[in-house]
Amino acid sequence: MVSIGILAGSGWASGINLYLVTLMLGFARHFGWGEVPEVFGRTDVMVVAGILFAVEFVADKIPYLDNAWDAIHTFVRPLGAAAIGAVIVGDATSIGGALGAVVAAGLAFNAHSAKASTRLAVNTSPEPVSNISLSVFEDISVAGLMALAFAYPGVAVVVVIALVVAATALTLWLLRILRRAARTARRRLGAISIRLGRTMSSGE
Repeated sequence: MVSIGILAGSGWASGINLYLVTLMLGFARHFGWGEVPEVFGRTDVMVVAGILFAVEFVADKIPYLDNAWDAIHTFVRPLGAAAIGAVIVGDATSIGGALGAVVAAGLAFNAHSAKASTRLAVNTSPEPVSNISLSVFEDISVAGLMALAFAYPGVAVVVVIALVVAATALTLWLLRILRRAARTARRRLGAISIRLGRTMSSGE
C-alpha cells in the first residue's frame, strides 16, 4: 500500500510539476519519510531536479510563457512520471515495473491536461496575478499531495481517484469553453475583415 500510495501521488502530481515531485522524493529518501528508492536521493538527480524546478517556478508564472512550457511538457511530464513509477514499483523490465510506468504516465497526463487547459483559459485575460496565484496554488498542492502519500498512502490513493475524476470533468468543460471562444473570435475577425474590405472598396 505504501508503494501504491506513493505511485499514485507522484504520478498525478508529476502532471502538475514533475521536478518538484522528483525533488520531494529525494528529500523523502534522505529524511526517511517513506520507502523511496535510493536513486532519488542521489546528489546529481536532486541538483538537476532543483535547477529545473527553479526554471519552472519562474516560467510557470508568466502569461503565455506558461503555455509554451506546458506544450513542451505534454510528453515530458507523462514520460518522467512513467520513469518514476517504474522505479518506485520495481525493475522496469518486470511486469510490475511496466504497469507502474503506465499507471503513473496516465495519471500525469490526466493532471497535465487539466493544468494546460486551465492555463489557456486563464490567459484569455493576460494579467500576471492570476498566473502567479494559480502557480503557487499548484506547487502547494503538489507538495501537499506528496506529503499525504508519504504519511497516509491509502488516503492518497482515494484523493488521487477523486482528483482524476475532477480533472477530467474540468478539462472537458474548459475545452468546450475554449472552443466556443475560438469560434466567437473567428466570427469577429471575419466581420472585421469584411468591413475593412468594404471600406477599401468604397475608398477606391
